[in-house]
Amino acid sequence: MTTGIIGAMQTEVEALHADMKNATRTDIAGISFYAGELYGQPAVVAKCGVGKVFAAICAQTMILRFGVEQILNTGVAGTLTDRLGQLDIALASAVVQHDMDTSPVGDPVGMISGINVIEIAASEKINAALASAAAEAGIRTLSGVIASGDQFIADPARKAFIRDTFGAIACEMEGAAIGQVCYINRIPFAVIRSVSDSATGDAGMEYPEMVRRAAARSADLIRRYLTDRKSVV
Repeated sequence: MTTGIIGAMQTEVEALHADMKNATRTDIAGISFYAGELYGQPAVVAKCGVGKVFAAICAQTMILRFGVEQILNTGVAGTLTDRLGQLDIALASAVVQHDMDTSPVGDPVGMISGINVIEIAASEKINAALASAAAEAGIRTLSGVIASGDQFIADPARKAFIRDTFGAIACEMEGAAIGQVCYINRIPFAVIRSVSDSATGDAGMEYPEMVRRAAARSADLIRRYLTDRKSVV
């Protein structure tokens, strides 16, 4: 089974790139795809760029060009709950697009026109394997809705809206777009996000350093997941 792994920023995939064996690089639509062996499993790793459009382009290309059979989105997120602290891992039970809004024509906020759903469920089997790998390593995880949008969310009122409207535990900018692509292609997926801040929005140290540490934690969980050969859907 070939696993596609997508991160938005270089810091989110650089450790995975470094650990690949027999990797070949293919550049498509401005994205570099590295195909090879990762922790004993066939994999394709790519930095998609920030935002939902880049993420969707990357996921669709992985499916059509490289034939991946599952996709993992790795990276960093902001917490929306005091149940998730810095460097804890949020695992998406489902993803939503918090900036999708056709409510003026009578639709619920967040409904994705065309497929007419708000929440897109992530793979329960992948999540179970990820949670098991995390527990063995002493990494704290919380499963729940992860919200995506083309906005860096810093305003407390907007955070509260996303949390209260969607029941979300974390927010970021790519996971729900990857989830939508996987949904329409019938490909299982997971979103794995390490938390870079506290519920108050405080990073506790210089933000770039916290992002680096959070990204490394998310990538480490993927390493454990693939190494344990628990990547069977």
